[in-house]
Amino acid sequence: MRVQDEKNSNSLKNRRPNGGSRAKARRETEETILTAAETVFAEAGFGGATMQLIADLAGLPKANLHYYFDTKEALYRRVVERIFNIWLEAADVFDGAAGPTEGIGAYIDAKMEISRHHPNGSKVWASEVMHGAPVIQDYLETTLRDWTEGRCAVIRRWISEGKMAQTDPHHLMYMLWATTQHYADFSHQIDTLNGGDPLSDAQWEAAKTSVKTIVLRGIGVL
Repeated sequence: MRVQDEKNSNSLKNRRPNGGSRAKARRETEETILTAAETVFAEAGFGGATMQLIADLAGLPKANLHYYFDTKEALYRRVVERIFNIWLEAADVFDGAAGPTEGIGAYIDAKMEISRHHPNGSKVWASEVMHGAPVIQDYLETTLRDWTEGRCAVIRRWISEGKMAQTDPHHLMYMLWATTQHYADFSHQIDTLNGGDPLSDAQWEAAKTSVKTIVLRGIGVL
């Protein structure tokens, strides 16, 4: 009897999803929700977006959304944090770069690729800031400010080492953001000027090269 009980118990364990499978399923569902939320928030804004619209686009019951995110604001903040964290990873090249040619050049490449592959996240961020950051003002005053000062410190060091021309680090960062994120925030305009078609792989590479050349020449490293 005991042997049979053990067999039944082992059989039941085999049928149950293990912890890794459950965690993977949870991550995949969360990613589906966040991707759908990015699209809805980018198109409708925070005010026009609803949890039902997001659930419909994600192909999930609305109750599932509330299981992962209690409120629309919590989901919105997560969308904003996600694009910002992606940008943060792109800025890691600053810290280990030998100088501005490598650091700023690689940063431009990374930011352009983010604009290409995560345009909706960028649009959500832009819309939020243009409306006075009613939901994420605290984020701007803490995380963004600290991150910006860290990058500006690196730029000041490169200037003091004679590796680039005297430049206001803040305005350089603003210009880098504006230029690279333009390709996401105004993608429709770019597509229209490109004959109605999205940029091809070759055009993206040409765009990255052009932006890097213009910026690096401007700071005196080319």
